[in-house]
Amino acid sequence: MLADPAATARLGQAVARALAVLKPLQFCIYLEGELGAGKTALARAVLAGLGYPGRVPSPTYTLVEPYAAGGFQLLHADLYRLRDPAELDALGIADQFGAGCLLLVEWPARGQGRLPPADLDIHLSIVDGGRQVSIGARSMVGARLLELLVTDLPGPDHCAQQA
Repeated sequence: MLADPAATARLGQAVARALAVLKPLQFCIYLEGELGAGKTALARAVLAGLGYPGRVPSPTYTLVEPYAAGGFQLLHADLYRLRDPAELDALGIADQFGAGCLLLVEWPARGQGRLPPADLDIHLSIVDGGRQVSIGARSMVGARLLELLVTDLPGPDHCAQQA
């Protein structure tokens, strides 16, 4: 359970620390949940944890925002306004997702079939004024990152699972 925005920030910073330790060649995180569940707040915390010092606007209207932080090229995508997954082709996400790239995708189901597979799937839901989080590893490197998260965030701040 993420009781407040500070708990969401701690989770994002823990994800950033794990990424910094693993230094994966490339990594894709799907951020799922209803409107207001904290997907963008979590993405901001990951960026801050990787050392990005600037403002991180929601990419709701631009669809994709690029950043450089922690030795990675990071793409933060919000596909809420996408009407058809084929619209992703013009954005070139698949072309940009190469060595040294981290991809954070909000509303990934709207880009089904056009996105790289997730290494980690983070689902946020609003429960009793806080946020419930479920984290699933979808690849071997995702499983390693999840192990680091479980070690880094013991206690009630999270609920992690491997799938």
